Formats: sequence, structure tokens, C-alpha cells
Amino acid sequence: MLGSAALADLAATLRAGRGIAGKRDIAVAAAWLGLSGTGAVPVGDDCAAIPDGDGFLLLAIEGFISAFVAHDPWFAGWCGVMVNVADVAAMGGRPLAVVDAVWAHGADGADALLAGLRAAAEAFGVPIVGGHTNLASDSPQLSVAILGRARRLLTSFDARPGDRLVAAIDLRGRYREPFANWDAATDAPPARLRGDIEILPAIAEVGLAAAAKDISQGGLIGTLLMLTECSGVGAVVDVAGIPHPAGVPIDRWLQTFPSFGYMLAVPASRVPEVLARFAARGIAAADIGAVTANRRIDIADGEARDTIWDFSREALIGCGPA
Repeated sequence: MLGSAALADLAATLRAGRGIAGKRDIAVAAAWLGLSGTGAVPVGDDCAAIPDGDGFLLLAIEGFISAFVAHDPWFAGWCGVMVNVADVAAMGGRPLAVVDAVWAHGADGADALLAGLRAAAEAFGVPIVGGHTNLASDSPQLSVAILGRARRLLTSFDARPGDRLVAAIDLRGRYREPFANWDAATDAPPARLRGDIEILPAIAEVGLAAAAKDISQGGLIGTLLMLTECSGVGAVVDVAGIPHPAGVPIDRWLQTFPSFGYMLAVPASRVPEVLARFAARGIAAADIGAVTANRRIDIADGEARDTIWDFSREALIGCGPA
């Protein structure tokens, strides 16, 4: 168990981490473009959800850090598909197709990137239908966009006070050093990957939850900050209850980007069924805390508690309620 001093140190480490700091960039772009969480298509979610017939088209894009693409181009290509599929699933949707933009120095420089993209597209069953290619670039670069569709949404705007926080993470992996990427996907059978992703739209369609978010580069706590900011709520997280691989320091784990990781806000009466759906597929899931009515995000361990963020004082991505 962490004491008060150790919990305070952990809170300070998370606040100062690159993952949360990087999310501030969203606020800069949103302000310049006049975007917010209150428009016809709210901004701040994992995908733009565009009403379409009896459901929603889901549109998202991911760009990748140059150092990551240069160091591990095959895995960067794989992640180009994987993280977009995760964004669609986090909204309660299923992927339809992706397009990519690849920059490389010559055809040989693009080989590993393209091989990773193709491998992930085949594993997840999502076609690559076009994109942009530049083989005269000084350095490798990658961005990938996705189109999906949802019948019923999970959003970042629908967490309510009294909901329980459920974290679901596939722990059957290892770090892809030196970055904070937990790879539980590249060695997994494709049928398992597709079945695991199906959990989220199934939860949405039977109404077990209304709010969810993919655990991203901000880590579990950074993801929770974005979810609660958009919903205009706060949260208390029990650090000891977070699904956690043995031997990994908690400060590193809470800043990790897992290949399969989601945060859901679930009505208390629905928690057992949600946990059972993940457990049935071998995915670690736990009730790790509560959504609160205040605008503060606290971490707790036993009697010790410390504040990570107070939205009454400072926004993060700037997409919450006015």
C-alpha cells in the first residue's frame, strides 16, 4: 500500500508526464479552429460521430511520433491500424476501412511501415482502401485515418456522478521498448483480436454503458482526465484496484499505452455484467473507482488521497462543458 507521501509523488509524476502534457495540444488546436464539445458534432471524443440513418459514421485519424516511426517502423505501421480500430471500438462502433499517409526515403525505407500496416489490416479484418505516398522524404512519417459505424454510441460526454469506473486491459503482453507501448496484440491470433474488439459495440448496443474511452498515449489517468473533462464530472480512482502486470512499477504502468485498454463509466447495477464480458475473453477488468459530481480527479490508496487535476481551476483539452 502506498502512503500519503508516495501517493503525492505519484500524482506529481503523472501530472508532469509527457502523456498528459501532450494532450494540452488538443486545446490549442481546438481554440484556433473554434471547436468544442458542444457543437453539432462534439469534439473531444475518440472519433467524430456523424449522424447517418439509424446510426453514426465514425471518423478518426492518428499521427505518430517521428522517433517511434524511425525506431520501430513495422510496429508503427501495425499501430496505425490498431489504434484507429480501438478508437472506433471505444465509440461503440465497428471499423469499415482505413486510409494511410506514408512518407519515407525511397521504396526500401517504406517497406517495414507498409508491411506493418498490411499485417494489422489483415489481422483486424479492416481493408486499406487508399491514401497518400511520398518516397522522397528525408525521414519516415505516418498517419492513418479510419471510417467506422456505430448503431449506438459510447461517448466521452455521458459519464454521470454515481457511475463506476471500469478499466479493462489485456495484460497478456510485454513492453515494446524503449517506448511505453504495451504490446498484447502482434502475437495474438487474429480471431481473438477481432472478438475482443467486438466487446465494446456489444456493450453499447445492449445499453450496459454510455461512456467509454480508449486508453491512449496519456495513459490510464490521462485518458480518465479527458473523459471526465468532456462529461463535466470528477472521479476518484483506487490505485490498488487497477489491473496491473506483475513487476511493472505503478508510475510507469499508469503512463503506458496498452494495445487493448479501455475506461468505461458504468451504472453500478451493470458492473458485474460488464466485468463478466471482459473476463470471458481473458481480459483483466476491474471496478477501480467512482465518477463524482465535483470537477476534481483524485487517486486514492487506503486512507491516502491526492489530487491529480482540478477542472474548476484548469482545463486540459478544452472540450468540456462551458
